[in-house]
Amino acid sequence: MVAPTHRVIREVRFISFIIPAWNEESVLSGTLAAVNAVTQQLTEPCEVIVVDDASTDHTAEIARACGARVVPVNHRQIAATRNAGAKAARGDVFFFIDADTLIGEEVVRAALESVRCGAVGGGCALRFDGQVPPYARVLQALMVRFSRIAGIAGGCFFFCIREAFHAVGGFDSGLYAAEEVAMSVALRRLGRFIVLPQFVTTSGRKLRTYSPRELFARLLRILFKGRKSLRDRQNLDIWYGDRRPDPKPLAMKAE
Repeated sequence: MVAPTHRVIREVRFISFIIPAWNEESVLSGTLAAVNAVTQQLTEPCEVIVVDDASTDHTAEIARACGARVVPVNHRQIAATRNAGAKAARGDVFFFIDADTLIGEEVVRAALESVRCGAVGGGCALRFDGQVPPYARVLQALMVRFSRIAGIAGGCFFFCIREAFHAVGGFDSGLYAAEEVAMSVALRRLGRFIVLPQFVTTSGRKLRTYSPRELFARLLRILFKGRKSLRDRQNLDIWYGDRRPDPKPLAMKAE
């Protein structure tokens, strides 16, 4: 938990968990089970929103069966989908969680404590589920260290207060990727932004379904073309192309 260094200055009255999803029937029920388990342990009232972005599978039905409110959109653009969830949300604190990510009570309570103590937003560390290539474990450690040093949160677990979200205009809907990086920078300019040491477990399926050569080639393309490449969906097939079947899917367990 985050130890407060001064008196509580912000009340948390209502919490919104916002989950963007596109064709996530294979993982969504586990994510929602983890979220529901957390909400049952919290004293604050909560809502769970799944923003179904033009899914062609059973994503919406699974979400409703798990008790979530479904907000249908047709963006096929992650930032706009996150923003649609925030627009529908009633909470004064937003938690944005990827549909393939498992959260636990400890990380949520740490985030809420940081908000009560004045933070406008933040994120946390992450771990990949299942078996991933050895280089991915190194990448995971580097990502965690970099995010804490740079003050940048990953999109799999991102939280902020409502006022701050609207003050910065939400996620940049012109970005098809790295929208959480831009949002982290914007929130840091507004107030205290914290990357927690607690972690969530997110899917390593992209690391299992794309070769290192494919992944690094796309990364180099983004680095070479810069921000412009993040505004073109055609260059971001890892996120927007046809999803490859996970060769070693494992049931994720919440920590």
